[in-house]
Amino acid sequence: MPTAAPSRLTHLLLLILAVGALAVVLAVLPYRTFELDRFFIPKEVVLHNTALLAGLVACIGLRQLRLSAADDVLLAFFALSLLSGLLAGNGWLAFRGISITLSSLVVFWTCRRLASNGLGRPMVAILVIGTLVGAGTALLQAYGLSSDMFSLSRAPGGTFGNRNFMAHLAAIGLPLVVALTLQTRNRIAGLAGAAAVLVLTGAVVITRSRAAWLGMASSMVFFAIAGLWIGGLARDPQIRRRLGMLGAGAFLGAALALALPNSLNWRSDSPYLETLHDVANYKEGSGKGRLLQYENTLRMSLAHPILGVGPGNWAVSYPRYAPKRDPSLDQDDGMASNPWPSSDWMTFLSERGIFATACLLLALLGLGIRSWRRWQSSPLKVDNLQILALPAVLLAAVTCGAFDAVLVLPIPALYVWAAAGVLSPVEPGAGRVVELSGRRRVWLVGSFAVFGVAAAVRSGMQAAAMGAYEQAWKIGDAERAARLDPGSYRIRMFLAQRYYSRGDCVRTRLHASRAHDLFPEAPRPKRLLAACGAPRSSGDH
Repeated sequence: MPTAAPSRLTHLLLLILAVGALAVVLAVLPYRTFELDRFFIPKEVVLHNTALLAGLVACIGLRQLRLSAADDVLLAFFALSLLSGLLAGNGWLAFRGISITLSSLVVFWTCRRLASNGLGRPMVAILVIGTLVGAGTALLQAYGLSSDMFSLSRAPGGTFGNRNFMAHLAAIGLPLVVALTLQTRNRIAGLAGAAAVLVLTGAVVITRSRAAWLGMASSMVFFAIAGLWIGGLARDPQIRRRLGMLGAGAFLGAALALALPNSLNWRSDSPYLETLHDVANYKEGSGKGRLLQYENTLRMSLAHPILGVGPGNWAVSYPRYAPKRDPSLDQDDGMASNPWPSSDWMTFLSERGIFATACLLLALLGLGIRSWRRWQSSPLKVDNLQILALPAVLLAAVTCGAFDAVLVLPIPALYVWAAAGVLSPVEPGAGRVVELSGRRRVWLVGSFAVFGVAAAVRSGMQAAAMGAYEQAWKIGDAERAARLDPGSYRIRMFLAQRYYSRGDCVRTRLHASRAHDLFPEAPRPKRLLAACGAPRSSGDH
């Protein structure tokens, strides 16, 4: 039959995206020397390979594109990001940041195709399952499970490596759980939804992630106002019963998180009350540090307002704009303590410029408003409640992203953009149609395939370099790691230090100069170069 092949392709697309959504949560490497990247790099490998395979499958038989206004704005965001990356000081970091953006947008567009072919709800269910699996790994760690796949320094982060990152995904996934539970007519499914809310609420509470607390609260307030009050769902007796079950699940989850003894060594006697008290505290502690960081990051943004300093290059440039005692700097080596600022929006503003950031915000706002209007005009509001979940998901992501890194990381990037694609299909007859003639189609698919393969190979080589470095008993092994990942500052500095200790200034200068090119503000490469008699460049003060 004519529809058999497209149906098989669509189900294959669902399978690829489902495997990717679950694998990105669980992917971890055991190399503790790379305490952040051992979590991020394998998840980026999964994200890029998922986007590459899904994108190529979605291109089979593609003859035209139907683009909405949000698509046009997202394409402008990507084009500005690409131009910014071409001018960035550290091209390796720029490519990494652009790759995450492209793979996220490909996931968005392929999930939109799933929705237009009637497979939106299974994908939403998969996103819920993946969110629960991630929260489950954090709860297992919190209650005593020890594993090399968990980070000890930012527990309970489970397979995320950081408790905040896990909590962000739980807050983002909660509206999907609520929507599916409220619209189900099956009592067992309703109980399962209440249990899912218990798990997610408990996981978010136990992490003490203020950004996730605010993100969860903002999305649920929106749901209550838009759906229950304005939408009139509170008048439905079945909805009220489901709300009672969900409320009981949330209360029990929070109560158990607070009452059950766990293996977390909080320094405070009342850690959760202290976190609640400090949600809006900007006069001391991390709140004050964030404001100082935002102030210095804005100075950086004003110095590079059009295209920013380049995707991924915030950490490269930040020491130039921050005083030496800035809490965001590592006082031992003068470099930024984290690869990004404590805010998505500060990241995009400083790295990609004002116009790219405005495009991204405008696209998210447009997707949210469009979904809200679609739901308002829907005659069967309960059956289409998942449409209302999209503005709540985006609101949670934007709120969490105001205080932490979210959309620049592989897990939330995949989940947020997958939810956006599944819940915002372009309606038949709407949008702008772009015909894909033979030459145009070859150019489009070829360009995507080249970039997608490059992103997948690059992230895979980074993972291989981590393994080679971790097992480097001989300096030749470390050299092999440097060839696999030429953009690794850590590996370059290790080699420069080892050669310097051997009195080999030729190789010391080689690796120290390349480390200096990666992070020109870092003092350690400059000291090694000076010790080996290398001339200082005019930019080294």
